Amino acid sequence: MRPASGGGGATMNPVRGLLKSALVAAGLFTLSACSGGLIPPHIDRGPAPPSRPPATGTVPPKPATPRETLPPPPQNTVVEAGDNALGMGLVKGPPLENLVWQNDRTVDALRAFRISCPGLQRRTDQTGLTSGSDWAQACSAAASWPEVNAAGFFTRYFEAVQVGDGKAHATGYFEPEIAASRVRQEQYQTPIYRRPSDLVDVDLGQFSDSLKGKKIRGRVEGRSFVPYAERAQIVDSGALAGQGLEMAWAADPVEFFFLQIQGSGRLRMPDGSIMRIGYDGQNGRDYVGIGRLMKDRGLIEAGSMQDIMAYLRSHPEEGRAIMNENKSFIFFRELTGAGPIGAMGVPVTGEASVAADPKYIPLGAPVLLSLDRAEPNGVWIAQDTGGAIKGANRVDTFWGAGERARGIAGGMSARGSALLLVPLGTYARLAAEHGWPATQP
Repeated sequence: MRPASGGGGATMNPVRGLLKSALVAAGLFTLSACSGGLIPPHIDRGPAPPSRPPATGTVPPKPATPRETLPPPPQNTVVEAGDNALGMGLVKGPPLENLVWQNDRTVDALRAFRISCPGLQRRTDQTGLTSGSDWAQACSAAASWPEVNAAGFFTRYFEAVQVGDGKAHATGYFEPEIAASRVRQEQYQTPIYRRPSDLVDVDLGQFSDSLKGKKIRGRVEGRSFVPYAERAQIVDSGALAGQGLEMAWAADPVEFFFLQIQGSGRLRMPDGSIMRIGYDGQNGRDYVGIGRLMKDRGLIEAGSMQDIMAYLRSHPEEGRAIMNENKSFIFFRELTGAGPIGAMGVPVTGEASVAADPKYIPLGAPVLLSLDRAEPNGVWIAQDTGGAIKGANRVDTFWGAGERARGIAGGMSARGSALLLVPLGTYARLAAEHGWPATQP
């Protein structure tokens, strides 16, 4: 799960019995009606899009190998219509043969879907649209499907549906690399903290059915549960100093601020070695997107990451105060192996994975984007979540690491339409159950 991206488990805390609640791992992201007519009613294919150029200086992430044997899936849990995709209603989408292209992204999407299958089949689908067993046929086929015909896989085993009005908004995130040191020295003065042992995650749904899906974070003080320290208290007042939580020290507080927004990243040490870190908790404070705040105040115009960073650097004191207006603070753990790790517990894939709201897009499901920017168009797999990624057809596209990824993700804000790809027969079943039109109007 990303505040951006990462999936660290919750640290066990001795107050668990006091709260009578199991701790849960959750993240907070960053930067930012029943169905109407199908959006778009027709997509002009035009010339086939070229395969994307390779990202200079990066190595594609190695997919994690699913375990050979898995526990049997849990009994299907029925999710009722409410604040989810089922509650918004669906429109049957157009045939996928006219929409899915064979290119690098589609190949990577097949790979990402393949490693997501164990989790996809075992999770309860919060959208209310599917159960784990619905995905069994596609997952079985994905295991050996030839990647040279990745497009054929998606057109053979899925159908398109539009959730609500289908209007999509896509932003971007990436795995940044910043200068840092494992020890505090010279220019390395900004601490990068591990998760504190007194940070407690509480699932309120265990206390009341009316609070299902609601979670809070804080700490126990005496007999009270209180909010955790906010960013200014941690950064300026040293609320965590002296506890031995510093895992490294960053050279640039602005770069580290944006690494926190991404939720994971690479630390380049003075000797050239790389330490990879991933999300391991958040202080429970609300996220404030400083880009929108700065734009509203007339401090910047475009609002891209590059614009924000330039202003913060040129106005260091004001910039520090602006960053502190985002009270959210992210904690990290060191990562080994493939990564970054998304909310499904598997590595996310650059230019093929998206963060989405699991109430509207099942984690592990394919999504087809058709937007006003060319770079994000095509098939993606929902493998991550984010605190700011809420609502139907809202996604955050992951672009990998390196300068190309940084350049695209930093300025990504695209709008258009999204189609959710679900197992064949899903729409007909739901239409019969809920009285929807059997075919597209």
